[in-house]
Amino acid sequence: MAETQTLREWLLTETPTSRRHAKMSALYQGWLSFRSNTMAMVGLGILLALVIVAAGAPLIAPHDPYVQELGNRLAPLGAEGHILGTDSLGRDILSRLIYGARITLYIVALVALIAPIAGLLVGTVSGYVGGWTDTVLMRITDIFLAFPRLVLALAFVAALGAGIENAVLAISLTAWPPYARIARAETLTIRSSDYISAIKLQGAGALRIITKHIWPLCISSLIVRVTLDMAGIILAAAGLGFLGLGAQPPSPEWGAMISEGRRFILDHWWVATMPGLAIFTVSLAFNLLGDGLRDVLDPKAGE
Repeated sequence: MAETQTLREWLLTETPTSRRHAKMSALYQGWLSFRSNTMAMVGLGILLALVIVAAGAPLIAPHDPYVQELGNRLAPLGAEGHILGTDSLGRDILSRLIYGARITLYIVALVALIAPIAGLLVGTVSGYVGGWTDTVLMRITDIFLAFPRLVLALAFVAALGAGIENAVLAISLTAWPPYARIARAETLTIRSSDYISAIKLQGAGALRIITKHIWPLCISSLIVRVTLDMAGIILAAAGLGFLGLGAQPPSPEWGAMISEGRRFILDHWWVATMPGLAIFTVSLAFNLLGDGLRDVLDPKAGE
């Protein structure tokens, strides 16, 4: 019977034969649940397309995004050789959007690596250790949460200097407090569990308990929060670019493209509208993906 069992049946069995089998079964069932969410699959498809476009930008882009053609400036939509028109310097808007996808993914990836890890570290230490450590760390977190994210990011960029790396650092410094709150709440629940008491009796130290037994249980909540926060991160990066504090010219960053196109918004609306639609589409995709992941990883939150 086992020999004729299909892979699908093996993954969906209610009696896994090993820990590895159980993990693979849980992953597959989670994927089936996620796949049944049409809007989440749409979001995933858009993001996969974004990654493919960013990776193949040199092959896909019809023009060099930095080459200026002043004789063909502000060409309309559908112009010969320029599907989405050109900007005020005659640069192809479609090519700049394609290359701008790289900058967007760069910002998202770095912030997604820095902010959740910092928040997880602060939150778990605060929740597990407690006492004055918890008080100090949470009051610092409250200070960061008291300021609007974009305003605080502007302050950090003003201090650090304009540039995409400093913008990433500024956004990360303003994005970690919510992750710390989530990790602390999870830790406060987990640390009083019976199995944590059993692990302590076996001689496990605080560092081992936090890293081996608390962190893994916090990951799913943080993944959902990261995905849902990506839209806000993209908008914050675009806002900094719009104000001239993010990626610097002639970099094809979407926020900077909107800033440049706002001067022509009445007569040549496509110059600012096209990057705006790109930001809207990617932000919507992350929100749809986040909703789908929340339903899979945290079913209670989706009820």
